[in-house]
Amino acid sequence: MSVSPLTPVDYIAAGYWQDFLADRPIAGGIAYESELRACTLDESLASLQRVDILLSRIRRDLIKEDKWDETVLLADEQYRNLMVFSAFYAGRVLTQQWQHTPRWYGRFELSKRYPHLLLISDDFYQHMAVDYDDGSEELGVGLTSLFFALEPIGLRLFGHIDRQFEAVQGGEVASGLYQAVCARLPNTTGATAATDVSQSTKQFTGTNVNLNSNSNSNSNSNSNSVNVNVNNDKHAQDKEHASMSPVVVADEYSEAMVVDDESVSKKLSEQDRLTKPEESDETSSLEHGRSPSLSSVKSATMSSDTSPTPKIFRQLLIELDDIEVVQTAGNIEYQKASKVLDQFEKHIAKKDKPRAQITFSERHLAAKEQALQALQESSNLGNTAAMLRLAMYELLGEGISLDDSRGAESGLKWIKQAANSNDSRGQRLLSKMYYQGIGVPQDVASGKYWLDKAAENGHPEAANVVMQWQQAQALIATQKQEQHSSKRYMVLFAVVIVMAILILVIV
Repeated sequence: MSVSPLTPVDYIAAGYWQDFLADRPIAGGIAYESELRACTLDESLASLQRVDILLSRIRRDLIKEDKWDETVLLADEQYRNLMVFSAFYAGRVLTQQWQHTPRWYGRFELSKRYPHLLLISDDFYQHMAVDYDDGSEELGVGLTSLFFALEPIGLRLFGHIDRQFEAVQGGEVASGLYQAVCARLPNTTGATAATDVSQSTKQFTGTNVNLNSNSNSNSNSNSNSVNVNVNNDKHAQDKEHASMSPVVVADEYSEAMVVDDESVSKKLSEQDRLTKPEESDETSSLEHGRSPSLSSVKSATMSSDTSPTPKIFRQLLIELDDIEVVQTAGNIEYQKASKVLDQFEKHIAKKDKPRAQITFSERHLAAKEQALQALQESSNLGNTAAMLRLAMYELLGEGISLDDSRGAESGLKWIKQAANSNDSRGQRLLSKMYYQGIGVPQDVASGKYWLDKAAENGHPEAANVVMQWQQAQALIATQKQEQHSSKRYMVLFAVVIVMAILILVIV
């Protein structure tokens, strides 16, 4: 594909960057410009983490001030400039990694150059994109080296359970610029390899579930079961990038506690204290502490940044497998249901489209309904793992409740019940929901309360975040003490000087 001449967006992007470097005001102004400059935009990957943290802080400030209105803010030129400048900067960092020059396309150029892209004309997040490989490399059928950098910014500022972002090129929008850029780094894009795994037949109440994408629901009519044979995705992403990747939710809730003091938050960022394992797949401490024997469905759901399943629930699935919580009842029902539902999750994880668009045969849906009923039975018996898994499906709109609002209420009820039963996984999940305002009004105090509870009950990631919080508080206290001591010494020194002058005068 030939490289096109410079576009109007190229000139705008270059102008924004030159004005920023020269400390000149950008036309129309930028919201939070001083804070943006404090992020130290040195064109490094680490600087994208700092921008993500700033965006999370802006989101929190807007919510506190009751100004968190996507439509109103997109009509504000200064906020639009903030988002556009951040997108330009992310494109600059990405193309630098590819050793290319950013090539930006506006809506007109995109529709002409990439007619296969289904762009929504009035979607602010789709009105520009950067080609980070000069169009020289095709990434797959219908996909090119384009980066719609406004998408992860929009998700970071305005995303929640009822406002989900769908990527132009399909799949889930990355949560934050750092994660979005890392997913497109040279030699790491699409680094998910498929490994054929032969699975033993999964049985549930005498009926096996076949989720092979090539299966025919009408085949094998003389048998009551269908064999299971699906490919298990292997997470082959570069370890260095994986360990650095920040988790949206982790970024936002931990940052919400630390950025009260700018200098301290910067110091913590430099020491990688704000680089948590992914929404749970990116907290380095959690990554290193994870058991290598994860079930295939868990590794599959974690294998791609474009998974149809929200990361907060992919994390939950891993924790249900990795973190053992003693159950007193309902174990048999839970294990049977999980075997069936794991097959569904494994199949869904392979798809490159939203969960709602993935179809199953009536036989499979009946098996899933049976599994959900078993989860509910186990939950009613007091099994907290069943409560959390059932809550996930209720919040996704795939549970027993037919009404979405009732499903959300039911999901929240089960999570709270598990948390109140001292299940650290439920407490950790509830803390994320409060910090992010997912399914509940955003409440930092409640988020901190449940985070502390999860840490007390042995949740490794929660304990790590609490430790970071305590370190941050200690740094803040030390800094304030040093400032106080300096002022005291200055006062003492001034008194000595005055006394010396008086002695000289008297003498």
